[in-house]
Amino acid sequence: MPMFQEDINLITRPGETGTGTPLSKGTYAFVSLGCPKNLVDSEKMLGTLAVDGYSLVSEPDGADFVIVNTCGFIESSRAESKSVIQEMLDLKKLGRTKGVIVAGCLPERVGGSLLEEMPEIDHIVGVFGRDEIHRVADRLVGGAREQRELFRPAPIKAMDDTARLRITPAHFAYLKISEGCDRTCTFCSIPSMRGKHVTKPIEMIIQEARELVEDGVRELILVAQDTTYYGLDLYGEVRLNALLKELEKVDGLDWIRLMYLYPVNFSDDIIETIATSELILPYLDMPLQHINDTMLKRMQRRVNGAQTIELVEKLRASIPNLVLRTTFITGFPGETDQQFEELKDFVRDTAFERMGAFTYSLEPGTPAVKLEGHLPEEVKEARRDELMSIQQDIAFRYGDSLVGYELDAIIDSQVEEGVYLGRIFADAPEIDGNIFVTGEGVNIGDLIPVEIVDRQDYDLIGMFHGDAEDDEPISDPSEPWTPGRS
Repeated sequence: MPMFQEDINLITRPGETGTGTPLSKGTYAFVSLGCPKNLVDSEKMLGTLAVDGYSLVSEPDGADFVIVNTCGFIESSRAESKSVIQEMLDLKKLGRTKGVIVAGCLPERVGGSLLEEMPEIDHIVGVFGRDEIHRVADRLVGGAREQRELFRPAPIKAMDDTARLRITPAHFAYLKISEGCDRTCTFCSIPSMRGKHVTKPIEMIIQEARELVEDGVRELILVAQDTTYYGLDLYGEVRLNALLKELEKVDGLDWIRLMYLYPVNFSDDIIETIATSELILPYLDMPLQHINDTMLKRMQRRVNGAQTIELVEKLRASIPNLVLRTTFITGFPGETDQQFEELKDFVRDTAFERMGAFTYSLEPGTPAVKLEGHLPEEVKEARRDELMSIQQDIAFRYGDSLVGYELDAIIDSQVEEGVYLGRIFADAPEIDGNIFVTGEGVNIGDLIPVEIVDRQDYDLIGMFHGDAEDDEPISDPSEPWTPGRS
């Protein structure tokens, strides 16, 4: 959806006029689609355009131009991107905007063929052309129709993500610690769009973290294509633990959340740091995709089922109150009924507090296309639904186990007078559940102790009493949360 001006935070504010009023080269609306990593790119483009003198408006209708930063990961995301692009092109056809720029993963994935398919697009910009978006805007505003494509090679050094104009609420932000991926998963098209893994140096990340904290951020959400690979290409060894130690020293942070952890390179040092940290949340997002050895080998995950189970058990035993989030693919080529039953048993036995399941998407250009045994869509969807039905019971039991205890919640928005929407440590924004909080003296961005009084589907209901008592243990001694079969 278009990003509203009142919902954004400009870290580096344009002051070229000396009065704080942005220069006026033109107005534009912005639509950001896809994952948090793409959102960081959107925020960087917004910051670049703001400093260059372009004014962001809340609606595309009437703007000089519109930018759509697209997702190209799977067919459904490409379809969504094209639908939004077409909506903007329809506005242009009606004379209610002068131009449409399409950026990000979709043009990076399909190249110039996007202009052939949708010739009304004015300009396309690949993933790594994002820092030149203002030059593309200048060409569009100036009426130029030549050089409609801007693509740059994947960088060999990390891109600078400072001076962003943030879309997220003031109190949390995504911090991209690397770009690209060196994994060769047979189902994944990300390396073809995002290039090889490039680590952002620790000092560069710390500078960005401090800038974000100065802008009001209390929760940093670390994102990458492969977080546990961090540092290997730049330092010759995994340096995630060293990065976490430095981030813990940044004054003003309350929460550090880790996302996209590949199930390898979990050293004892990393686990101990997470387990003992006062800032790093006991929440780990670790996409596993499957548990059957044959499926994992066909996916080229480079980890087997026994290693996965051993890691999960080690994490559970080492990190108090750990919440594990994962994702699985159903209906990967060749998946048998027996292999799917093995996955179902693993989900029941492990009882991930947070889990998502997705049907296999046949992606042109990926090695999985050539595998034998592609399954009908109805089989893939039925297996996904069955897996999510199992997970629903687990998630509801976990939510029930929290009722009666007081946990810190960060407040994201206000629903109505006296009712607020927040999250506890177990919930990442826009991915997991929420907690509805009632009480007086609550402000957006607050981190407050909330008594959990009920569960409503995947969400919690809580009350703020205006005090600051210490959190009680998460597990109820009378009905303890024990991951495993119901």
